[in-house]
Amino acid sequence: MTLNRRNFLRTSLSSVAVASVGSTALAACSSNPASKDSADGCKASCETKAELNLSFQEGIAPGETLNEKLDFMEKHGVVGFEPGGGGLAGRVNEIKQALSGRNIKVSAICAGFKGFILSEDPAVRKECMDTMKEIIAAAGELGSTGVIIVPAFNQQVPVKPHTQETRDFLCEQFNEMGTFAAQHGTTVILEPLNRKEAFYLRQVADAASICRDINNPGVRCMGDFWHMTWEETSDMGAFLSGGDYLQHVHVASRKRRSMPGEDGDADCYINGFKGLKMLDYTKYVSFECGCQGDRNVVVPAALELLREQWKKA
Repeated sequence: MTLNRRNFLRTSLSSVAVASVGSTALAACSSNPASKDSADGCKASCETKAELNLSFQEGIAPGETLNEKLDFMEKHGVVGFEPGGGGLAGRVNEIKQALSGRNIKVSAICAGFKGFILSEDPAVRKECMDTMKEIIAAAGELGSTGVIIVPAFNQQVPVKPHTQETRDFLCEQFNEMGTFAAQHGTTVILEPLNRKEAFYLRQVADAASICRDINNPGVRCMGDFWHMTWEETSDMGAFLSGGDYLQHVHVASRKRRSMPGEDGDADCYINGFKGLKMLDYTKYVSFECGCQGDRNVVVPAALELLREQWKKA
């Protein structure tokens, strides 16, 4: 195209408009959320159908017994419970009875499988597949949104190389798991981790692309604010890259993986919450973290922080 004066001005003005919109959207942690830019950027989010459904893993709430923990959760408006997958089949009745009559449902199931699916050893891969299916079946009985799986942690060896052939193999394995999960009314949830913990799947977009290629309703992915801190350039962008495949979210403080708020100003989740609102996300945001202080004080404060930031998003 000939770059005459009119075309040059049209192109320049378009670029400025795009840059302006991008800068507004990414200014998620503005110190003045009531400013015009923040209000304009929030317009779409204010019309969202998204909900902040908070969930706890089993070790988050104070209490000696499961019922004491659930009492605390119910008192503070936590609506999701994320148990570990280890021995889950033997706990189905216990969990069902504990949740009976409560406004709390099982969210995702956190791992608990044995072996790992990218092992070079067929016996280790089989152990992973067999134990995953056992957990998936129990998850289905509990009405869970899915079972979280990591293809391989850094310390798990010998492991298949990071090649296209390995990715194709991974898709085959997850497709089998996903089909089994769909038959039980649940899903398999792929979790990206930061590079210090895993070499494979480090960004939400990587996991989402595998979900897309498999094209199985039983295969979904998640984002974890802790891992995203180190691997993503934008929380909002990460969640948007998950799109319709995003099934679960983990949250923790952003320096020490403690309770949200225990790392001070670093614990800003507004940018990510904006992305979730754009997606009309209605599944769970679940606590997976440690705690530096008194749980009876720190946990309610963390809940309040997340709710405040959700409103600002």
